[in-house]
Amino acid sequence: MDTLSYVALGGNIPSIAGSPGDSLTSALCRLEELGFSLVAVSRFWRTPAVPEGSGPDYVNACCKMRSGLQFDEILATLHKVESEFGRQRDARWASRGLDLDLLAVEERVCPDLDTWTRWRNLPIESQMREAPEELILPHPRLQDRGFVLIPLADIAPLWRHPVSGMSVMEMLAALPEAEKAAIEPL
Repeated sequence: MDTLSYVALGGNIPSIAGSPGDSLTSALCRLEELGFSLVAVSRFWRTPAVPEGSGPDYVNACCKMRSGLQFDEILATLHKVESEFGRQRDARWASRGLDLDLLAVEERVCPDLDTWTRWRNLPIESQMREAPEELILPHPRLQDRGFVLIPLADIAPLWRHPVSGMSVMEMLAALPEAEKAAIEPL
């Protein structure tokens, strides 16, 4: 059975594929080579690094894709592609040539609502130090990030968050304008 998943792509320094935009394009091609069927790809967006001033601007996008893989296999494949492009996971939120984040798989909550809620409510100081040992879906902070929601609105404006019940457009409208102001299409 094919599974529909949503992935955020980003980069703010060159990878082995070239510029961040070239890296995103090459990563999408690599995902297809590995058996994913791309259903939709957003426009590419220029977004400031978070936290502000922590590095060059990012190029961000989102894609919707189908595969016959299980959740953990999808994540492992995304990590494999990042590694092929030279990604090293030395520090959280560091500059990178390619970042692939599994945002959601259909409307699933994994591993369970209590675990998702713990990661969703983790204070920022803890987020900077801790990474989950298991896959957390949907991404615990996708609803807080303009650099994710704006590209996601290009391809899935009506997708509903399985915990909040809000659509991508509703989550985007709920963000402060300052969170969205500096994000521009390329």
